[in-house]
Amino acid sequence: MVGEIVYITKEKKKELEQELIQLESVERKKILESLETAKALGDLSENAEYHQSREDQAKLEDRISEIKQILKLSIVISKTKNSGTVQIGSTVSLKKEGENHKVVYQIVGSAEAEMSEGKISNESPIGQVVLGKVKNDIVLVKGPNRVIKYKILDID
Repeated sequence: MVGEIVYITKEKKKELEQELIQLESVERKKILESLETAKALGDLSENAEYHQSREDQAKLEDRISEIKQILKLSIVISKTKNSGTVQIGSTVSLKKEGENHKVVYQIVGSAEAEMSEGKISNESPIGQVVLGKVKNDIVLVKGPNRVIKYKILDID
């Protein structure tokens, strides 16, 4: 992700900003306190609490750095209302050829993608092919072993 533009929604930006505040103010303080407590136990070379606290500190600083990078490089997306085309931020209903049920995905930036919540990246195979399409368009998604045909049923 280094140097790449990241697309995020207003909600995701707010979530990341709140997480950053929590990590920098509360979590950093907790880790510093645990480091001080571990140092007080003596010999640092065999002090498991100290080594665990240092590892936790490194993970925390990595996450803080990651969030700052995302916020620095992010473009907040706002969907154009009633544009009729799929764009980042759109929720799209698709029907796979030969099946009766539909799938619904929200197209989001890669930093926000969460398949379990129905949020797929604009960089994913489906995300790439539906961008710019309109209702009733047929799209072809290249899978590992075959091409899958979807019909766009609805765009919100």
